[in-house]
Amino acid sequence: MNGEIKRRTDVVGIFPNEAAITRLVGAILLEQNDEWSVQRARYISLETIAAMGDDEPVSLPVLGD
Repeated sequence: MNGEIKRRTDVVGIFPNEAAITRLVGAILLEQNDEWSVQRARYISLETIAAMGDDEPVSLPVLGD
């Protein structure tokens, strides 16, 4: 991940301000998150994960009454 960020920042060269760096790094991280989400969905579904759990569902009390 760090290598990809370095590669893309080297391509840009000079950033006009700190917000521009934040936008670029944020876009890279969002792109990676999307790739990981799609990749995980191919192998493990939520139903498969739920079936592996042996814990009983937990109910929490309502607060504020």
